Amino acid sequence: MPTASAETTKKTGLKTLLGLWPFLKPYKLVLIAAAFTLIFTASLNLSLGQGVRLIVDDGFIKGSLQELNSTLLLFLAIVALMAIGTFVRFYLVTWIGERVTADIRKAVFNHLITLEPNYFETNRSAELTSRLTTDTTLLQSIIGSSISFALRSFLLMLGGIIMLLLTNIKLTAVVFGALPLVILPIIIFGKRVRKLSRDSQDSVADVGTYASEVLQQIKTVQSYTREDKERSSFSKEVEKAFNVAKSRIINRGLLTALVMLFAFSAIGLMVYMGASDVLQGNMSGGELAAFVFYAVVVASGIAAVSEVLGELQRAAGATERLLELLQVTPTISSTTDTHAMQTASPVHIRFDNVDFSYPSRPDTLALRNINIDIQRGETVAIVGSSGAGKSTLFELLQRFYDTKKGSILLNDTHLHKIDLTLARQQMALVPQQPTLFSTDILHNIGYGKVGATEEDIIAAAKAAHAHEFIIKLPQQYKSFLGERGVRLSGGQKQRIAIARAILNDPDVLLLDEATSALDAESELWVQKALQGLMENRTTLIIAHRLATIVHADRILLMDDGQLIAQGTHEQLLNSSPIYKNLANLQFNH
Repeated sequence: MPTASAETTKKTGLKTLLGLWPFLKPYKLVLIAAAFTLIFTASLNLSLGQGVRLIVDDGFIKGSLQELNSTLLLFLAIVALMAIGTFVRFYLVTWIGERVTADIRKAVFNHLITLEPNYFETNRSAELTSRLTTDTTLLQSIIGSSISFALRSFLLMLGGIIMLLLTNIKLTAVVFGALPLVILPIIIFGKRVRKLSRDSQDSVADVGTYASEVLQQIKTVQSYTREDKERSSFSKEVEKAFNVAKSRIINRGLLTALVMLFAFSAIGLMVYMGASDVLQGNMSGGELAAFVFYAVVVASGIAAVSEVLGELQRAAGATERLLELLQVTPTISSTTDTHAMQTASPVHIRFDNVDFSYPSRPDTLALRNINIDIQRGETVAIVGSSGAGKSTLFELLQRFYDTKKGSILLNDTHLHKIDLTLARQQMALVPQQPTLFSTDILHNIGYGKVGATEEDIIAAAKAAHAHEFIIKLPQQYKSFLGERGVRLSGGQKQRIAIARAILNDPDVLLLDEATSALDAESELWVQKALQGLMENRTTLIIAHRLATIVHADRILLMDDGQLIAQGTHEQLLNSSPIYKNLANLQFNH
């Protein structure tokens, strides 16, 4: 995957677009072909000026119909060649734009999914999605058309200036005298347009983020009757984006208007002086017609370049945002010094003097001096009040974070020395709120194992006691579940998640409050599924309700990030006042 160097984001202005070169480089041959057709069509376009001169001088002035016919046929032949070249150029540059945009989207997405969960806790997912869609779409437009248009206009402008010099030096001096007036607005407004373009992209991302969040929580919005408030707040976000866009439009409009004013004023002066020379016999009518043609070409080229410059400034802002994403370095990754795991170690999992604090709260320890040995095949329950550190153990075990002090061993091998993919493949998590994708059941269960067949998926669903309700759905296993599985009940979602874990066939099973949010009947089905899943596996269970874990091989009691007691249910009743009090509250109730 092409990545940007640290030096890239320090560049400013249009130089930022150079960061796209790693994505353009694989298509050098297509770029060369596009450049050739660009030069070819620009040359033909410039030759039309000489065709105009011949038509006027050899046709009209001389009054020769034969010369006029011959010149017209040559003129039409040039136009036909130019049309063919324009088609080829359009296809090539548009293809490059679409291809490079697709590559950038893949590169950014592939990089994002390597970043640790903490990154997505501090960066809004809707904004990241906006970069993947809005920014890359803008780049597609720029790469696929605007840059080509700007280069074509620049070549025509340069070639037109050369032809002006060859046609009439005195009139060319008038054009050159106007150039500083044309370039000055580009310099003054260009930087301002770039800043406003980036601000505009950011404000549009904010609008998308706000809308996405409200729509995801639509039940909460409606249950608290906050529709009017959300309409008002969203309106403010939209108006804010509009005001930024309005400033950008005003500056771009001023840039274009001033360039056109100065450019075409110069043309008017030039035509006046040329007409005087024709009347005085100092130049022919054909030369004046050709000169006017080239002057219009030059003026149009300058106006086009100034207009496209605003789009390029927007593209520079979008490129900068995308390259910033590609520069984010994952803090959790496989080291180059990876080791093979022992496959039959008696101690399956070990927490050795572990201290940990979350990056957002570096001065507050979430775990303190944790020492735990979990035997292979053992079922260990973890209990304690909210914030005691139970879920943090799971997050460290899956290496969503790394320990601040101490180490975690999996099969007697330090976790950070095991290949990250291999380590996570040993585990399967069944969370309290299962995550389902807005696709069908086959995809959601099959997510547990790469290459799983439909027969494997159905077998896993049967083992999870999910097959019974799945076959009653309209399309059975191909039933679309809606966003986050909204079309299923809580117990059905949980059994889909358990089927996914069964299909994964993990060595270590992590159950995080897997039945706490279910009604009695759903819990019964889920408990049956879990019993089959837990057989012959090392299982860690986070639970608030002690009734669900009284038969665990061992129970760990945590409080304020510390392991304060461990043993069986009966042992803890006798040795731990905190556990006994917790049991009395629950079982007496």
